[in-house]
Amino acid sequence: MTAQPDATQPPPPPHDKAALAAFVDHTLLKPEATAADVAVLVEEGAALGVFSVCVSPSFVSLAVEMAAGRLAVATVCGFPSGKHMSDVKAFEAARSVGDDADEVDMVIDVGTARSGRFDAVQADIAAVRAAVPADRVLKVIIESAALTDEQIIGACRAAEAAGADFVKTSTGFHPAGGASVHAVSLMARTVGVAGGGKLGVKASGGIRDFDTALAMIGAGATRLGLSGTASVLSGFDRDTPPPASTDTY
Repeated sequence: MTAQPDATQPPPPPHDKAALAAFVDHTLLKPEATAADVAVLVEEGAALGVFSVCVSPSFVSLAVEMAAGRLAVATVCGFPSGKHMSDVKAFEAARSVGDDADEVDMVIDVGTARSGRFDAVQADIAAVRAAVPADRVLKVIIESAALTDEQIIGACRAAEAAGADFVKTSTGFHPAGGASVHAVSLMARTVGVAGGGKLGVKASGGIRDFDTALAMIGAGATRLGLSGTASVLSGFDRDTPPPASTDTY
């Protein structure tokens, strides 16, 4: 299992490619992804120096084997709708942990949060937390673009109460959109280490360029979910501004 960064202190802002790469979960969650695509993802991630790769549950074992301890392996649970029963999410998470995933990014039932039933949101997260040991990281995707500020706060507090390690903005698949500086800032102020809380904040969904990535970190993000990682990192090459990635995640 890959060692996790200290989650009790906000990380310093990145000053070079290596520092920015350390924020990144290099992500491939497209349904058409193949084993060959995962192999490319892992090698890219290792070459770029990212913190982890994030893959679908069916690819966890392959990613762990290929990563060979060079970087962490994250996966998803109840993805992307969050409409799975809690015991199904818990089983999926436990299977991924059994396959040696270091981190699990679960999706809440967004409709439950929109209905203001945060006790049920907390119970859903707690069921998955019970299946993910304390030495593995649990991130909670709240789909912030589909929630009001009040609902974002409620979902974040439910995640904190259920023992999650991170709150995360988005799946990258919701029509309402992905991460926003406003949502990241609100999440960080509510439960994030940047606001004096205990949870990390992962910004994901629609982060396609260097300036947006830095803005998310400035707002309090302690992790970034990126698919166009090389393009974002190349923003440090100021003489040749990079084209924005076209990936949705």
